Amino acid sequence: MPEEIEVDTDKLRETIDEEVERAGGGRLLRWISLTTGILAALAAIASLRAGATVNEALVLKTESTRLQAQASDQWAYYQAKGIKGEIARSEMNAWQVSGRAAPSTLQSQAERYSAQQDTIKRAATQLEHERDKRSAEADVLLEQHHRFAASVALFQIAIALGAIAALTRVSAVWGFSLLAGIIGIVFMAIPTFGFK
Repeated sequence: MPEEIEVDTDKLRETIDEEVERAGGGRLLRWISLTTGILAALAAIASLRAGATVNEALVLKTESTRLQAQASDQWAYYQAKGIKGEIARSEMNAWQVSGRAAPSTLQSQAERYSAQQDTIKRAATQLEHERDKRSAEADVLLEQHHRFAASVALFQIAIALGAIAALTRVSAVWGFSLLAGIIGIVFMAIPTFGFK
């Protein structure tokens, strides 16, 4: 009668447990890979949005500066017309002090300069209003940019933690990766959906 082959069941059990653990680790790696890929896509989107908002904000700030320069020019023009009007009024006073009637052209010049000042003042005020509007729009976009930039940083942290989790096969590290990713999604959603 042949001898029975003796199989070390303890060794077999350890081998089976290692395979189950390794198979479970493979599943963990697939989940980590999937979430890391999603986080990388979200990071790319947030990065593009951050760049777009800062570029648009810079354009608006530049336009605001241009409008300020135009308004300043209008105020200088306003002051020049005011000075010319005062000169005309001073000349009229000089004529009156000398006891003679001032030429009618001086009175019409003073009135014309005053009317021109009113028009110039409205134009300057309108330019300042436009400047303030553009600047406020730029400020909103810069705030959105900061939130998108923060979400990009959080996504990068989440991706790095995902890589560490994949290397160490520690699911708690992957949990922190998911947490950082969720916070990144929240930061990205705030400017995207207009939350305050």
